[in-house]
Amino acid sequence: MEFAVILLSAVVLDLILGDPKWLPMLVVYIGRVVSILEKYLRGRIEDKKRGGLLLAIIIIGGTYLIIFVVLGIVYKINRQLGILVSIYLLFNAISIKEMAKEAKRIAATLEKIKLSYQKIFWLKNARKKLSNIVGRDTHNLDEEEIARATIESIAESITDGVISPLFYMFLGGVPLCWAYKAVNTLDSMVGYKNEEYRDFGYFSAKIDDVANYIPARIAAFLLILVAFLLRKNFLRCAKTILRDGRNHPSPNSGLSEAGIAGALGIRLGGGSYYQGVLRDMPDIGEEIKEIKIKHIKESIVFLYVTSFLMVIILLIMRIVIWN
Repeated sequence: MEFAVILLSAVVLDLILGDPKWLPMLVVYIGRVVSILEKYLRGRIEDKKRGGLLLAIIIIGGTYLIIFVVLGIVYKINRQLGILVSIYLLFNAISIKEMAKEAKRIAATLEKIKLSYQKIFWLKNARKKLSNIVGRDTHNLDEEEIARATIESIAESITDGVISPLFYMFLGGVPLCWAYKAVNTLDSMVGYKNEEYRDFGYFSAKIDDVANYIPARIAAFLLILVAFLLRKNFLRCAKTILRDGRNHPSPNSGLSEAGIAGALGIRLGGGSYYQGVLRDMPDIGEEIKEIKIKHIKESIVFLYVTSFLMVIILLIMRIVIWN
């Protein structure tokens, strides 16, 4: 019962509030500690891989330990307070509404390009909004490229922002959920394959690949189911996942992108610039339809329905296991 209360309350809170700026977000503080420790370890340890491994151990282990101890103390003081803190921490770990909100803003801005004579202004505005959710260079992207990047970000967020945190919450409670968030934060900050981070971020990137391996495949299965429920082409969705799911530098991100691409009949992937360097990736999906604003909106629906199904499945599994 307690698991259901924490899970449902956290998800409902996220759907209502998103990531409000007036609430302290734990990921931000983890990120600050990562930055401080990175500078310290780079200055003290000559072997970059060893320094990066130590960073990962401290951040992931420290996050788990702090959350575990804090919740243990709070639960001893008052069980109801412990449940409330658990709800807040899980709410803090997932991102459904915020991703949907950012994507809707981009879609709305792209629509203004079609309607307004100030096309250059709104195009720049759309690029700026896109830069809030992607790591690639956005300053030269056209309308279709902005829409493609937005859809790819939504697809990746299905795994990173919803399925994985909830999966680890189910396996090991809020502390393990936040250990995963620490892994994900490390990967986003140091898990690059450029000259600066290839060695230092090696272990952070590999740990993230391992951590997301099972959740990414759960996400792929759910996307096929969602495509069926939404009367999209679920057979093409499954076929594209099997065929193109590995067409990505990550062994995981390509699966959800392939699922969305196949269901909607669009092509994702291809070349993108990161810090001025072209990263040419294989195509994901077939260009049956030209990418349009409506595909961003349809991807948002996939995000919501997939999240809903994940919650239902976890609740059913919890009941079955406990009974």
